[in-house]
Amino acid sequence: MKMNHVGIMVGDMDKAVEFYTKALGLKIVMNNTKVIEERETAIGRMCIAVFGEGFKGFNIAHLVTTDGIGVELFEMKERQERHEVDFSRLGIFHFCLQTDDFEGAIARTEQYGGKVRMDIMRYHPEDDNKPQKMVYLEDPFGNLFEFYSHTYEETYASDYS
Repeated sequence: MKMNHVGIMVGDMDKAVEFYTKALGLKIVMNNTKVIEERETAIGRMCIAVFGEGFKGFNIAHLVTTDGIGVELFEMKERQERHEVDFSRLGIFHFCLQTDDFEGAIARTEQYGGKVRMDIMRYHPEDDNKPQKMVYLEDPFGNLFEFYSHTYEETYASDYS
């Protein structure tokens, strides 16, 4: 298996595209596109199957990370204003991006309406040979994400140094 893409619900498509491109450095593949509820096309039928009858339409944009992972942004016509994180609820609660530029990426996150949830943390502060760092943040709509300084494998492998 390879990771292909992740879908994220946002409250304002223009603000979301600006945040994910300017703050996080993603590239636009397909900019803000309107999708309506209809049964004439395969996409229309797929959306009804996924969102149910009466979803009222949405805007979608497709972005991509520098390593080719897709990020689909969805702005539903009817939605709550902000994502409320409920850690007692099952399901995906964050995604993670890897960066060498923690300070710059954090500054851009705040500049474009995001929020930093914690100080930068080292996974192994007692071991200078293991410099892996991480931090949790939010996009402007309350969606949680992380920054890692190293690959997932380098961060968690017991024999990595």
